[in-house]
Amino acid sequence: MTGLPLFPTIVTDMAGSVANIIFAFLAMRYAFLLTRKHPENFIWGYLLYICIAISAFSISRAAGHIVKQILFLTDHHAIWSVISPYSGGFNTLLLISVSAVTLFYHKGVQAYFLIGQKADKLKSANRRLENAAREMKELNFYLEEMNLNLEEKVEERTAELSKSEKKFRHLFSASKDMVFFCDTGHNLLDINESGLEMLGYTPSYAPLLDLHVIFNNENDVDQYFASIQKDGYVKDREIKFRKKDGSIIYVLLSATAVYDDQGTLVGCEAIAKDLTRVKNMMEQLVSSEKMASVGQMAAGVAHEINTPLGVILGYAQLMKDDFEEDSEVYQNLEVIERQTKASRKIVADLLKFSRQTDSARENLNLNEVLTDVLAVTEHSLHLDHIRTHLDLAEDLPEIIGDAEKLRQVFVNLINNADHAMEEQGGGDIYLSTTFDREKQHVVALVRDTGHGIPEDVKDKIFDPFFTTKPVGKGTGLGLSVSYGIIKDHGGTIEVESPVGSGSPAGKPLPGTVFCIVLPMAAEAAAVKQSAQVPDKQEPSRNA
Repeated sequence: MTGLPLFPTIVTDMAGSVANIIFAFLAMRYAFLLTRKHPENFIWGYLLYICIAISAFSISRAAGHIVKQILFLTDHHAIWSVISPYSGGFNTLLLISVSAVTLFYHKGVQAYFLIGQKADKLKSANRRLENAAREMKELNFYLEEMNLNLEEKVEERTAELSKSEKKFRHLFSASKDMVFFCDTGHNLLDINESGLEMLGYTPSYAPLLDLHVIFNNENDVDQYFASIQKDGYVKDREIKFRKKDGSIIYVLLSATAVYDDQGTLVGCEAIAKDLTRVKNMMEQLVSSEKMASVGQMAAGVAHEINTPLGVILGYAQLMKDDFEEDSEVYQNLEVIERQTKASRKIVADLLKFSRQTDSARENLNLNEVLTDVLAVTEHSLHLDHIRTHLDLAEDLPEIIGDAEKLRQVFVNLINNADHAMEEQGGGDIYLSTTFDREKQHVVALVRDTGHGIPEDVKDKIFDPFFTTKPVGKGTGLGLSVSYGIIKDHGGTIEVESPVGSGSPAGKPLPGTVFCIVLPMAAEAAAVKQSAQVPDKQEPSRNA
């Protein structure tokens, strides 16, 4: 058989197979290097797998061609006939693998880019989360600083509020005036101890009090709240308060409205100052001025009347010598003489009231004065079924005064007590003395169990010519003269009716008590030197 020689073809086939293996491994090496350089790159990894599959296919196919040519050259055709099916099948499998990997390359790239996009989104989200975390961290740091500053401010404000509350609480509790808070229902929400003491209540009574209890006049409550609602405040309003025992005190009330956050009136806060003592002092001052004026007028009138009365009395006595005692003219002259003497006695009382008579001052014991007075009046008192009780303090200090005028004072008081018990057919008179060591004063009390002094005339009993006795039984000068004498001695005379502290139970007792307070001798020395100087201060008279 003749033909072309096959050697060049065989050499080319074998050389091509070897070159195929070399290039396949070179491609695989470069793909491996790219994978090492960019391990996160999916394409280089996928390309490495393709190169591995191609290299395996190239080795299988080149090895098959080389073995075939070697077997043909050595004339072993039978061996190739045996292994050729296996070589072809193996090559086919590898070719299928390369084809499969190549066919899925597009899908793999799409998946890679899709995964890349997802990864980019995840990275972007991660960056946003990191930024958010960083912002949150910064915000947290800022909040921590604010929290620290806020805590400091809260502590500072709390300390200020605590300090302010302590100041307010101290002002509330330490104030000597009444401070109270009430709601629109007129209920007292809080009241300080001075207010409770002013009203005579204990702290346990505080929850039970309201304005209707402490205001003496119901109309005052309505007017008070009307002013609060209209003006928002009440300033310096004089109001009567009623104490627990029913007595009345005068207060100067100022109040301010309290509103809630919506501007609704919810109550008021008020301060009340006790004016009772001031009002009493003002009344005493007015009375003292009035009595001083009356005294000056009485002195002038007494001096003017005294001279013509002396002339009338002298002529009446002279004319009596010209007539027989049983004659009508003589009897008329006796009436003139008797009434003139009565008028002169009134004039003398007026002069005593105005302190225009001489006063003999000396050291004396008030116990002796009371003993002398009782010795003179006791008999007549017993005839009127009046019992006398004498309780004199031992070692009573001496006072400086006019014994005769002081006797006149106590005789007047005992006579008034006798008249006060006349209608009831008898009673008791209590005379007592004590020494106030703290004030260095000698105190004398004259108390009876009579009908007492009506409230409406109690402030008038020391006024000149005021009397509750029937016509002909009193001139109304007894207590006025007594007041002037005690005042001239530097003392005070007070009256209480009914008697509020005479029983152990504290219940008022019937009758009247006069309290005379005189300075002891050491303090009375100055009074003795200024006995003739008018003093316009009237003693207090407790009701």
